[in-house]
Amino acid sequence: MRTVMLTGAAGNLGWAVAQAFTSAGDNLMLLDVKRGNLHDGDHQFFVATNLLDPASVQAAVDQAMQRYKRIDVLCNIAGGFRMGAPVHETSDKDWNFLMDLNARTVLNTARAVVPVMLKSGAGKIVNIAAFAAQKGAAQMGAYVAAKSAVIRLTETMAAELREKNINVNCVLPTIIDTPENRTAMPDADPKRWVAPAALAEVILFLASDAARAIHGAALPVTGLS
Repeated sequence: MRTVMLTGAAGNLGWAVAQAFTSAGDNLMLLDVKRGNLHDGDHQFFVATNLLDPASVQAAVDQAMQRYKRIDVLCNIAGGFRMGAPVHETSDKDWNFLMDLNARTVLNTARAVVPVMLKSGAGKIVNIAAFAAQKGAAQMGAYVAAKSAVIRLTETMAAELREKNINVNCVLPTIIDTPENRTAMPDADPKRWVAPAALAEVILFLASDAARAIHGAALPVTGLS
Protein backbone atom coordinates (compact mmCIF):
# COMPACT_ATOMS: atom_id res chain seq x y z
CA MET A 1 0.00 0.00 0.00
CA ARG A 2 1.43 3.36 -1.03
CA THR A 3 1.76 6.38 1.22
CA VAL A 4 0.81 9.72 -0.33
CA MET A 5 1.79 13.07 1.17
CA LEU A 6 -0.60 15.80 0.08
CA THR A 7 -0.12 19.52 0.78
CA GLY A 8 -3.00 21.97 0.70
CA ALA A 9 -5.21 19.04 1.63
CA ALA A 10 -8.03 21.11 3.14
CA GLY A 11 -8.64 23.10 -0.05
CA ASN A 12 -11.08 22.29 -2.83
CA LEU A 13 -8.51 20.59 -5.06
CA GLY A 14 -6.73 19.00 -2.12
CA TRP A 15 -9.98 17.39 -1.00
CA ALA A 16 -10.67 16.03 -4.49
CA VAL A 17 -7.14 14.64 -4.81
CA ALA A 18 -7.40 13.04 -1.38
CA GLN A 19 -10.65 11.36 -2.41
CA ALA A 20 -9.03 10.01 -5.57
CA PHE A 21 -6.11 8.47 -3.69
CA THR A 22 -8.43 7.11 -1.02
CA SER A 23 -10.44 5.36 -3.73
CA ALA A 24 -7.17 3.90 -5.02
CA GLY A 25 -6.54 2.38 -1.60
CA ASP A 26 -3.59 4.52 -0.53
CA ASN A 27 -2.51 5.79 2.87
CA LEU A 28 -2.66 9.58 3.11
CA MET A 29 -0.69 12.16 5.06
CA LEU A 30 -2.79 15.30 4.81
CA LEU A 31 -0.89 18.57 5.29
CA ASP A 32 -2.43 21.99 5.70
CA VAL A 33 -2.29 24.97 8.04
CA LYS A 34 -5.76 24.19 9.38
CA ARG A 35 -7.68 20.92 9.50
CA GLY A 36 -10.86 22.24 7.86
CA ASN A 37 -13.11 19.26 7.10
CA LEU A 38 -10.26 16.75 7.20
CA HIS A 39 -10.42 13.87 9.66
CA ASP A 40 -8.10 11.11 10.79
CA GLY A 41 -8.71 7.47 10.06
CA ASP A 42 -6.99 4.10 9.67
CA HIS A 43 -5.53 5.16 6.33
CA GLN A 44 -5.27 8.92 6.60
CA PHE A 45 -3.75 11.34 9.07
CA PHE A 46 -3.82 15.14 9.26
CA VAL A 47 -0.73 17.12 10.23
CA ALA A 48 -0.98 20.87 10.84
CA THR A 49 1.93 22.15 8.76
CA ASN A 50 3.38 25.54 7.87
CA LEU A 51 4.88 24.85 4.46
CA LEU A 52 6.99 28.01 4.68
CA ASP A 53 8.74 26.67 7.78
CA PRO A 54 11.26 23.93 6.87
CA ALA A 55 11.17 22.57 10.42
CA SER A 56 7.38 22.19 10.26
CA VAL A 57 7.63 20.36 6.94
CA GLN A 58 10.35 18.07 8.27
CA ALA A 59 8.23 17.30 11.31
CA ALA A 60 5.37 16.24 9.04
CA VAL A 61 7.70 13.99 7.06
CA ASP A 62 8.99 12.46 10.30
CA GLN A 63 5.42 11.72 11.38
CA ALA A 64 4.70 10.09 8.04
CA MET A 65 7.73 7.86 8.40
CA GLN A 66 6.80 6.93 11.97
CA ARG A 67 3.23 6.11 11.00
CA TYR A 68 3.59 4.52 7.56
CA LYS A 69 7.36 3.92 7.21
CA ARG A 70 7.45 5.35 3.68
CA ILE A 71 6.46 8.18 1.34
CA ASP A 72 5.79 6.99 -2.19
CA VAL A 73 4.00 10.01 -3.64
CA LEU A 74 4.23 13.74 -2.96
CA CYS A 75 1.52 16.00 -4.36
CA ASN A 76 2.24 19.69 -3.95
CA ILE A 77 -1.32 21.01 -4.14
CA ALA A 78 -0.84 24.07 -1.94
CA GLY A 79 -0.78 27.31 -3.89
CA GLY A 80 -2.84 30.32 -4.75
CA PHE A 81 -3.77 33.06 -7.20
CA ARG A 82 -4.03 36.79 -6.85
CA MET A 83 -4.39 39.42 -9.54
CA GLY A 84 -1.84 42.18 -9.09
CA ALA A 85 -0.59 45.56 -10.14
CA PRO A 86 1.63 46.22 -13.16
CA VAL A 87 5.13 44.86 -12.63
CA HIS A 88 6.57 48.31 -11.90
CA GLU A 89 3.97 48.78 -9.15
CA THR A 90 4.21 45.30 -7.63
CA SER A 91 4.92 45.43 -3.90
CA ASP A 92 7.39 43.20 -2.12
CA LYS A 93 4.47 41.92 -0.06
CA ASP A 94 2.51 40.69 -3.10
CA TRP A 95 5.62 39.31 -4.82
CA ASN A 96 6.75 37.41 -1.73
CA PHE A 97 3.24 36.14 -0.99
CA LEU A 98 2.82 34.48 -4.39
CA MET A 99 6.39 33.25 -4.67
CA ASP A 100 6.27 31.75 -1.19
CA LEU A 101 2.84 30.15 -1.57
CA ASN A 102 3.49 28.64 -4.99
CA ALA A 103 7.23 28.06 -5.34
CA ARG A 104 8.88 28.08 -1.92
CA THR A 105 6.42 25.47 -0.68
CA VAL A 106 7.65 23.15 -3.46
CA LEU A 107 11.25 23.80 -2.47
CA ASN A 108 10.61 23.08 1.19
CA THR A 109 8.77 19.82 0.58
CA ALA A 110 11.45 18.70 -1.88
CA ARG A 111 14.15 19.23 0.74
CA ALA A 112 12.30 17.03 3.21
CA VAL A 113 10.74 14.35 1.00
CA VAL A 114 13.25 13.70 -1.79
CA PRO A 115 15.88 12.26 0.60
CA VAL A 116 13.26 9.77 1.81
CA MET A 117 12.47 8.74 -1.77
CA LEU A 118 16.16 8.46 -2.64
CA LYS A 119 16.67 6.13 0.29
CA SER A 120 13.75 3.94 -0.76
CA GLY A 121 14.82 3.99 -4.40
CA ALA A 122 11.58 5.25 -5.96
CA GLY A 123 8.94 7.94 -5.85
CA LYS A 124 6.46 10.12 -7.69
CA ILE A 125 6.13 13.90 -7.31
CA VAL A 126 3.31 15.91 -8.88
CA ASN A 127 3.28 19.71 -8.71
CA ILE A 128 0.54 22.19 -9.56
CA ALA A 129 1.64 24.94 -11.94
CA ALA A 130 -0.79 26.86 -14.17
CA PHE A 131 -1.74 27.05 -17.83
CA ALA A 132 -1.34 30.83 -17.58
CA ALA A 133 2.31 30.44 -16.57
CA GLN A 134 3.33 29.59 -20.13
CA LYS A 135 3.51 33.29 -21.04
CA GLY A 136 3.22 36.73 -19.47
CA ALA A 137 -0.10 38.42 -18.81
CA ALA A 138 -0.94 41.94 -17.66
CA GLN A 139 -1.51 42.39 -13.92
CA MET A 140 -0.39 38.80 -13.33
CA GLY A 141 3.39 39.23 -13.21
CA ALA A 142 4.01 37.83 -9.74
CA TYR A 143 1.60 34.93 -10.19
CA VAL A 144 2.91 33.98 -13.63
CA ALA A 145 6.50 34.21 -12.38
CA ALA A 146 5.72 32.02 -9.38
CA LYS A 147 3.92 29.32 -11.35
CA SER A 148 6.57 29.47 -14.07
CA ALA A 149 9.10 28.78 -11.33
CA VAL A 150 7.10 25.67 -10.43
CA ILE A 151 7.39 24.45 -14.03
CA ARG A 152 11.15 25.08 -14.10
CA LEU A 153 11.61 23.40 -10.70
CA THR A 154 9.64 20.42 -11.98
CA GLU A 155 11.83 20.11 -15.07
CA THR A 156 15.02 20.52 -13.05
CA MET A 157 14.04 17.98 -10.42
CA ALA A 158 13.05 15.54 -13.15
CA ALA A 159 16.49 15.91 -14.75
CA GLU A 160 18.16 15.36 -11.39
CA LEU A 161 16.05 12.44 -10.21
CA ARG A 162 14.95 10.43 -13.24
CA GLU A 163 17.97 8.12 -13.00
CA LYS A 164 17.01 7.52 -9.36
CA ASN A 165 13.60 6.11 -10.31
CA ILE A 166 11.78 9.24 -9.13
CA ASN A 167 9.28 10.83 -11.52
CA VAL A 168 8.62 14.56 -11.23
CA ASN A 169 5.86 16.13 -13.30
CA CYS A 170 3.35 18.98 -13.06
CA VAL A 171 -0.11 19.87 -14.32
CA LEU A 172 -1.16 23.16 -15.87
CA PRO A 173 -4.82 23.74 -15.07
CA THR A 174 -6.88 26.64 -16.32
CA ILE A 175 -9.61 28.00 -14.02
CA ILE A 176 -10.69 25.38 -11.50
CA ASP A 177 -14.39 25.11 -10.72
CA THR A 178 -14.50 26.07 -7.04
CA PRO A 179 -17.12 27.94 -4.98
CA GLU A 180 -14.67 30.82 -4.62
CA ASN A 181 -14.17 31.15 -8.37
CA ARG A 182 -17.91 30.97 -9.01
CA THR A 183 -18.41 33.82 -6.55
CA ALA A 184 -15.58 35.87 -8.05
CA MET A 185 -16.81 35.35 -11.64
CA PRO A 186 -20.61 35.09 -11.45
CA ASP A 187 -21.11 35.76 -15.17
CA ALA A 188 -18.73 33.02 -16.35
CA ASP A 189 -19.78 29.50 -17.37
CA PRO A 190 -18.19 27.09 -14.86
CA LYS A 191 -18.99 24.16 -17.14
CA ARG A 192 -16.03 25.32 -19.21
CA TRP A 193 -13.69 25.21 -16.23
CA VAL A 194 -11.73 22.28 -14.84
CA ALA A 195 -13.62 20.22 -12.29
CA PRO A 196 -11.47 19.38 -9.24
CA ALA A 197 -12.34 15.69 -9.58
CA ALA A 198 -11.22 15.67 -13.23
CA LEU A 199 -7.91 17.31 -12.35
CA ALA A 200 -7.50 14.83 -9.50
CA GLU A 201 -7.76 11.95 -11.98
CA VAL A 202 -4.88 13.41 -14.01
CA ILE A 203 -2.79 13.78 -10.86
CA LEU A 204 -3.62 10.20 -9.88
CA PHE A 205 -2.40 9.04 -13.29
CA LEU A 206 0.89 10.93 -13.01
CA ALA A 207 1.43 9.32 -9.62
CA SER A 208 0.76 5.85 -10.99
CA ASP A 209 3.06 3.23 -12.45
CA ALA A 210 1.40 3.84 -15.81
CA ALA A 211 3.27 7.19 -15.88
CA ARG A 212 6.65 5.65 -15.06
CA ALA A 213 8.14 6.79 -18.39
CA ILE A 214 7.04 10.42 -17.99
CA HIS A 215 9.62 12.83 -16.58
CA GLY A 216 9.50 16.62 -16.43
CA ALA A 217 6.15 17.00 -18.18
CA ALA A 218 4.03 20.12 -17.82
CA LEU A 219 0.62 18.75 -18.75
CA PRO A 220 -2.14 21.21 -19.73
CA VAL A 221 -5.51 20.41 -18.15
CA THR A 222 -7.95 22.82 -19.71
CA GLY A 223 -11.43 21.39 -19.35
CA LEU A 224 -13.67 22.66 -22.16
CA SER A 225 -11.98 26.06 -22.43
